[in-house]
Amino acid sequence: MGDQIARGEDFEKKAEKKLSGWGLFGSKYEDAADLFDKAANAFKLAKSWDQAGAVYVKLANCHLKLDSKHEAANAYADAAHCYKKSNVKESISCLEQSVNLFLDIGRLNMSARYYKEIAELYEQEQNLEQAIVYYERAADLFQSEDVTTSANQCKQKIAQFAAQLEQYQKSIEIYEEIARQSLNNNLLKYGVKGHLLNAGICQLCKGDVVAINNALEKYQELDPTFSGTREYKLLTDLAAAVDEEDIAKFTAAVKEFDSMTQLDAWKTTLLLRVKEALKAKEMEEDDLT
Repeated sequence: MGDQIARGEDFEKKAEKKLSGWGLFGSKYEDAADLFDKAANAFKLAKSWDQAGAVYVKLANCHLKLDSKHEAANAYADAAHCYKKSNVKESISCLEQSVNLFLDIGRLNMSARYYKEIAELYEQEQNLEQAIVYYERAADLFQSEDVTTSANQCKQKIAQFAAQLEQYQKSIEIYEEIARQSLNNNLLKYGVKGHLLNAGICQLCKGDVVAINNALEKYQELDPTFSGTREYKLLTDLAAAVDEEDIAKFTAAVKEFDSMTQLDAWKTTLLLRVKEALKAKEMEEDDLT
């Protein structure tokens, strides 16, 4: 491993020497780029991620001097993937550089992929606000390239995080839109009830009983098969429990559904928020009597 670091440093020194020396414009940058590439590979073999990332940035600069934007964008992405293992902030910065270059040369699909990667890094850091920003950028580009599946994956992430941040209306609109799109696709049809359940849970979090019941009517019109599902039964039972301010009924409905289909952490968290709001209401009323 130490040998690889020594090799990497040797290649890097030679590359720097090429850059500072005289030579035909272009050829010295090409020679230096070749040496930086070798240095980066040696550092990667040594698992010296910061050194590898820094050398890839130098390689990107050589490609920019040669006006090779595509190669520069790839070098920034390589730098980001090295930094990912040691320095998330640097990784995001390099991915941003990569995206900007890919946008410049019209490679929207690559730009979308790297925006999604940035979003995933922010998600990893629990920075949901920034994750939403970059998932939205990725979704827009995937959509413009007609990569609907990837666009919808990003949109579902946005809806999930928006609800966690109590931006329920934003989540509702996304889940309803995905449900509408999925109805016309035989492969995605089976997922419609799940999207409508998520939208319905967000409606419950808003606590407006009239809006919940209107939404359930709308979902039935959207998908006539929905009213025969367990997801629909859960939402109607929960809406009734909220309307009647009946915590026992609410808990029983959740338990019954969960015994057949386990609720994931996201749904459980949101349903607990609804239950807590019901409890608070009950205590408020007790105080008044």
